[in-house]
Amino acid sequence: MTEHAPDRTPGRPAARTVAGQEGTPAPEERTRTDRVAESATPTRSPEDRLEGEPDAAELEDRWLRAVADLDNLRKRYARELGREREAERELVASAFLPVLDTIDRALQHAESDPRSIIEGIRTLREQALAVLAGLGYSREDEIGVPFDPARHEVVGVVEPDEGGTAPGSVAQVVRPGYGGPSRQLRPASVTVAQSPGD
Repeated sequence: MTEHAPDRTPGRPAARTVAGQEGTPAPEERTRTDRVAESATPTRSPEDRLEGEPDAAELEDRWLRAVADLDNLRKRYARELGREREAERELVASAFLPVLDTIDRALQHAESDPRSIIEGIRTLREQALAVLAGLGYSREDEIGVPFDPARHEVVGVVEPDEGGTAPGSVAQVVRPGYGGPSRQLRPASVTVAQSPGD
């Protein structure tokens, strides 16, 4: 049996061999490059790395479940929104029931006393204003207050009167507004006092 001499590269010392393993450098003689190459080598096979990770079928199943959950959430939200709208309509309608009751009483007493119609209309107006105020839309029909573009809509300009309406103030309310600066149902239509030179 022929014995092979160890491979000798010029400029590099011959590698000592570990007993029984020809050509394998002893642990103390491994170069830094060999150690870096070994550390960069994956310790697990590709099959081992994929173990425990979801496959395509499982990912598709998860996606279909997420789509179904989103669809159910959308349907539930639409049902809840419809219920909320119905509850708001019921609230407003029930708030106006006393107004209808007043109209009925006024009509019942109209033949016996025509003045009851006027009184009924006054009561009806007060009730309607109270309902709107309760919903957050109080009546705005003040004169002499400074003009506010968020609350007023100018329909005319007049000269300041002798009563003391200052320029830039509301001189007359043509149509009342309802609401406030943050929630405006309808702005008040007003005329504004303005000096001729302005």
